[in-house]
Amino acid sequence: MPQVVIFMGSISDEEKMRPCSDLLKELGIDHVFTVSSAHRTPERTARLVAEYEAAGCRVFICAAGLAAHLAGAVAAKTIRPVLGVPLSASALGGMDALLATVQMPPGFPVGTVALDKVGAQNAAWLAAQIIALNDEGVADKIRQAREGFIASVEKAAASL
Repeated sequence: MPQVVIFMGSISDEEKMRPCSDLLKELGIDHVFTVSSAHRTPERTARLVAEYEAAGCRVFICAAGLAAHLAGAVAAKTIRPVLGVPLSASALGGMDALLATVQMPPGFPVGTVALDKVGAQNAAWLAAQIIALNDEGVADKIRQAREGFIASVEKAAASL
């Protein structure tokens, strides 16, 4: 049973979103990583949201560029948390995707993170924190990771 479902609008988004899947694996969070487009396959998107929600999915992560309607389309179909990762895919440098992802109507929120790979990683961290509310094992893994972050900064500072 996947706790997190990662949707990408296009297979070309895989390189930018792979860090999200990799981090969820590291944290031991069962997830699905797939392609579904809000525009090209709206019926597939709606069907998958319903199926994964019924199977117990706790968080949806949606990544898209350009019009970036995917996170909003998913938010319209579920009351589970939806996290949006805007992707830079146009001459606008991702600003179009950022605005499309963050500007949702009241009642259909999308938690929007940074662009591209940093956003992919932070979406995984945020999904893990949501799951950690009811899973002490995941909470412990997050705490351990943060201790590692602290240690690496201390080590870098000491090396100067």
